[in-house]
Amino acid sequence: MKTFKNPIIPGTYPDPSICRVDDDYYLVTSSFEYFPGVPIFHSKDLVNWRQIGHVLDRPSQLNLDGTPYSKGIYAPTFVITKERFI
Repeated sequence: MKTFKNPIIPGTYPDPSICRVDDDYYLVTSSFEYFPGVPIFHSKDLVNWRQIGHVLDRPSQLNLDGTPYSKGIYAPTFVITKERFI
């Protein structure tokens, strides 16, 4: 029996949402009041994850200045439709 380390992404990455596209998996998590926001991870096997960017990487997308602690972006989810993430 093969075992894997948990959590799959060490650190503070709450409320994960995973989407499969062919043989690739993508994961986003809450980022609350922190910027850049909503980290995006990629995996081929659901075990080994690599961060590939953030959904919110420009202040013009959503200004989080002055956002209170534990507010902001939480429990994100995403799906793919017509080969586009939404």
